[in-house]
Amino acid sequence: MALHRKLDALLELRPDIAVISECASPEVLAQRGANRLADASALWVGTNPNKGLGVFAFNDFKLKRYEPFHPTLRYVLPVHVSGRRQFNLLAVWAQNASGGITRKHQLGPLRRSLVKYRDFLANEPAVVGGDWNNNAIWDRPGWRINHMPIVRLLESMNLHSVYHALHSERHGHESTPTLYWRDRKRDGPTYHIDYVFAPKTWLPSISEFQIGSFDQWIGSGLSDHVPIIIEF
Repeated sequence: MALHRKLDALLELRPDIAVISECASPEVLAQRGANRLADASALWVGTNPNKGLGVFAFNDFKLKRYEPFHPTLRYVLPVHVSGRRQFNLLAVWAQNASGGITRKHQLGPLRRSLVKYRDFLANEPAVVGGDWNNNAIWDRPGWRINHMPIVRLLESMNLHSVYHALHSERHGHESTPTLYWRDRKRDGPTYHIDYVFAPKTWLPSISEFQIGSFDQWIGSGLSDHVPIIIEF
């Protein structure tokens, strides 16, 4: 939350595309003085103007929402990205334990979106990324919101987790967290719940991959998440 407080740290990364969960709408951000976003191409989805899912494009990249758009898939935003590289982006903030969703009995919005937006993901090179609020460590037999069926479905579409491909780690065995939950301490509860899946053919061309540092993002009080930074 409070992107206007974190904007300097975000822009220091010099992003082309940024997917931001728990993000206020562009109108609210402007009211809060986030003027440096004025020239960005922006899309946002949500029912609470103070807390939704935002996608921002910089450096002459442009965003266009894909149609048909399915707003009932909470906080899943299909975006066509154009610029010096063109691709489709499925931005995700998966609220897996809200809106009446139960881990045992219901498919989460991300899993359902992979069916609704299958053509969108197949028609051009595609990226799926954001805060999934999920990990294989929570999978249980018979639970419909399990993480690994989503991983396998994406891999069947030739989309692979960049972190796991580069680190040769299995899902559920990640050595680097992306969330410092509750206590916001190095030795507190930590989880890897943020992901970027990209075409397998893109993986050899990755020139930079980083997970943000604890000191800059957590220790400074900016967030309880650290960013995933990828240069294709």
